[in-house]
Amino acid sequence: MDPLRRLCELSSFLSVPDAKIGGMATRPESEVLAGRPFPLGAHAEAGGVRFAVTSHVADAVEVCLIGDDGTEKRVELTERTFGVWHGLVPGVTPGQRYGFRVHGPYNAGRGLRCNPAKLLVDPYARQITGKITDLEAALGYVGDPMHGPPSAVDSLGSVPLSVVSSPGGADTGVKPEVPFEEAVIYEMHVKGFTKNHPDIPEKLRGTYLGLAHPAAIEHLTRLGVTTVELLPVQAFQDEPSLLSRNASNYWGYSPLGYCAPHAAYASEPAGRSRSSGRWSRHSTRRTSRC
Repeated sequence: MDPLRRLCELSSFLSVPDAKIGGMATRPESEVLAGRPFPLGAHAEAGGVRFAVTSHVADAVEVCLIGDDGTEKRVELTERTFGVWHGLVPGVTPGQRYGFRVHGPYNAGRGLRCNPAKLLVDPYARQITGKITDLEAALGYVGDPMHGPPSAVDSLGSVPLSVVSSPGGADTGVKPEVPFEEAVIYEMHVKGFTKNHPDIPEKLRGTYLGLAHPAAIEHLTRLGVTTVELLPVQAFQDEPSLLSRNASNYWGYSPLGYCAPHAAYASEPAGRSRSSGRWSRHSTRRTSRC
C-alpha cells in the first residue's frame, strides 16, 4: 500500500468507509506510450503530447481530451513512477484542451477526495481557458463539504480547462540585475495601474500590453522606479461566495494555476489562428515562465 495513503488512514478520526464512484472510458492502451514522468504537466514531444501529473492516493488517472464541440475522449495513464501518472498520447498537438479525472477513495475526513465526475485543471498547465459557469456542477461534494457524499454531477462544460501550450517562449532580453540597495520597487496591479491611464490606448488598458506601453514605462521611469512587483498574475478563480453573488475577485489571491498567466489580462484572447489552425497565445505568452 502507498505509504502516504496508509498514513492518511491511520490518522483518520472518522469511521466512514471510502466511497468510489464513476467508471472509466479509455482508449486502447496500445495508443498510449509510456513517456517520462518529468517534467510534470503537458509537453509536446515525439509526435504527440506527454502528460504527467502527481497523485499518491489515486487508483487510476485519465487525461481527458476535449474537442472544439465539447466532446470528450478519455485516455488512461497507465504508467506510474514515484507517484507520477504519465503517458505520451500520439497525435495530440499544442492547442488541445484537456483535464484530468482521478479515480480512487473518497473520504473527506481523511483528506481523500478522488472524484472522477470532476474534470480537474492540470496544476502545471501553462495556459488555462474558461471559468466556472455552474458552481453546483463544479463542487465535488453534495451538501456538507466534510460529511456529504461525493457529487456524481459531471463538471465537463462547467469548469475551466487546461490547454497544451507550444514549447519555448518569447525572448525577454537580458535581466537588468539592479543591485538591491539601489532598487526602487513599485508594487502594482496590472488592471488597476493601466485601466484609466489616459495615454494608454483604450483597447490596451487593464492588460499586460498596457503595462508594457511606452506611456506606462515613461511614467515609472520619471518616478525613478527600477523594479516592478506585480500583484497576482497567475490564473485565478473567483471564490464560491463571489460566484453566488455574481461578483468577481479583483486582487487575484485565489490561485487556479501558478504556471498559467491570468487570461483576463490579455489584450487578445488566446485561440486558434484561422490561417494556420495552430494555437496562438498572443500577449499572455510573454508572462509565462514555468
